[in-house]
Amino acid sequence: MRDAPQIRPIRPSRPGGAIPAQIALTAAGGALLIAASGVMLAGNQAGVMAGIAAYLLVCGAVAALMGRSYPHHRIGGCNAVTLLRAALTCALLGPLVAGQAAGWAVAGVAGTALVLDGVDGHLARKSGLVSRFGARFDMEVDAALALVLSLHVIAGTVVGPEILVLGLARYGFVLAGTVLPWMRADLPDRRWRKVICVIQIAALILLQLPVLTPDQAIWLARIAALLVIASFATDIRWLWMRRP
Repeated sequence: MRDAPQIRPIRPSRPGGAIPAQIALTAAGGALLIAASGVMLAGNQAGVMAGIAAYLLVCGAVAALMGRSYPHHRIGGCNAVTLLRAALTCALLGPLVAGQAAGWAVAGVAGTALVLDGVDGHLARKSGLVSRFGARFDMEVDAALALVLSLHVIAGTVVGPEILVLGLARYGFVLAGTVLPWMRADLPDRRWRKVICVIQIAALILLQLPVLTPDQAIWLARIAALLVIASFATDIRWLWMRRP
């Protein structure tokens, strides 16, 4: 979850008016999904409203950024699926606000978001809507999902704040790039990085379930954290060796 994969540049063209309308339609569907998920996730009204508000902010930001850097004239199924994954992530804010962290329902919603993670990329390639924006959007949703799940783990399980390594690693990397320009360089696409991202999310989902003993949960968190740290360390070393 460091940087978007290398994609052949496409000459940007200003999206037509269809894109804001498509995002608005998707946003309405996502908001309804969050409201419906509130029942399954045992969230209260304040939690559901917080999730919807966060999701609408995401949709507004996506619309604004697409107007500046998205090279196509429609969002396509790929970005609609990513927006759906963002809605599922925002839905998980509800039980946190309601004090109902972790559990089977949280794992089910997060598992659905993880399964959909491979769908948006496939749809982008199939429809010819591959873009650097779409790759970055997908990555940011992964990072947000990891952070929200980490908060669930802290609030609802025996695992302590060290789990935030899984939720904040991406944001720490971006923050470091604001003061170290060489860390903002593009990274080569690596399959192992994607595998570790899946392991990271899968471990966070498994930690939501009340099937692990305290020792098992703590060791799973530690192993996943070590893998994430090793992944980021490898990329930082690669960037350091090639800094200007």
